[in-house]
Amino acid sequence: MTIYFYSVHEQYGCFSNFSPHGFELDNLYWYTSEHYFQAQKFIGTFHVEKIRLVKTPKDAAKMGRDRSRPLRSDWGIVKDDIMRKAVLRKFETHQDIREILLATNQEEIVENSPIDYYWGCGYDGSGKNMLGIILMEVREILRYNNGLPVENQRVK
Repeated sequence: MTIYFYSVHEQYGCFSNFSPHGFELDNLYWYTSEHYFQAQKFIGTFHVEKIRLVKTPKDAAKMGRDRSRPLRSDWGIVKDDIMRKAVLRKFETHQDIREILLATNQEEIVENSPIDYYWGCGYDGSGKNMLGIILMEVREILRYNNGLPVENQRVK
């Protein structure tokens, strides 16, 4: 069975970057993984803090997609790793959603976005589904760590 998610109001809405599961990363608090991800496009500029503090993830996404802002030159290279870092921290921080992710076992996870062909599956299912792939990678990292945040692991 494939697990599809998109809206934060659906059964697996916590998988969305818009879900209200904040976390601390890079010594700052982020309201959502969307806030973190969009802000990283402008690292080293005042845009980071403007996006970090905006009220909703929808506003953070809009600001991050605004091409009048100076997109970092290596964005195409680093965006997947930044998304992985944010998603991992989100699920490390919140035990309730970590348990939901781990309970998906080996099921395929797909962001059922009709408009996003990179992070989601797109309207016709031909998209890359990178967010779903990252969620499955994070699930394996958490499973390897017995469901505990990486910083709580004992050195063996």
